[in-house]
Amino acid sequence: MKSISTRGLIFSALFAAVIIAISYLKIVLPISPVPITLTTLAIMLTGAILGARYGTLSVLLVLLLVAAGFPVLGGRGGISLLIGPSAGFIWAWPFATFLIGFFAQRIKKDQYTFVKLLVITFVFGSLFLYPSGVGWLAYKTGIDSLSKALTGGMWPFLPGDFAKALVSSAVVTSVWKVYSTERIIGLPEKTAHESV
Repeated sequence: MKSISTRGLIFSALFAAVIIAISYLKIVLPISPVPITLTTLAIMLTGAILGARYGTLSVLLVLLLVAAGFPVLGGRGGISLLIGPSAGFIWAWPFATFLIGFFAQRIKKDQYTFVKLLVITFVFGSLFLYPSGVGWLAYKTGIDSLSKALTGGMWPFLPGDFAKALVSSAVVTSVWKVYSTERIIGLPEKTAHESV
């Protein structure tokens, strides 16, 4: 079993704070009970920078605080948030973070790093969230058609999600030029791993 890094735990807590702070930036749409937020940008950054283990830990810490009733997601918290209209997206965050971290840690750093990160962050930080997010939104609000559910929970968000994936990929690519994920979380640098 891999050792636990104190530095990794500290950065997990730090990125949990980043997720909480960013969640306060939101735009409420008249056509959907799900607001546009920058939280998915924070999820993308957390997974790619901290990797699968510590990135997921960071998101789970935020969800634990929410479940305990602390108003840490845009000023809201409690079980009601975890079963509300946007809960399907929230439930998927730890899995999205894990997958982003898992694949980001395995890409070969070359001239295509940005493009590979863009694909990873958009697929797992955006598209991956929609099946559970839109499905739960439809169930919770009584939407009875797929087209209405997609209009309320997906189509308005895709352009912004792509922009977030662009920003995340640019930031992570820049960070990686100075610090690898292993160096950030305080683990020995990998000498060899699978690359894509």
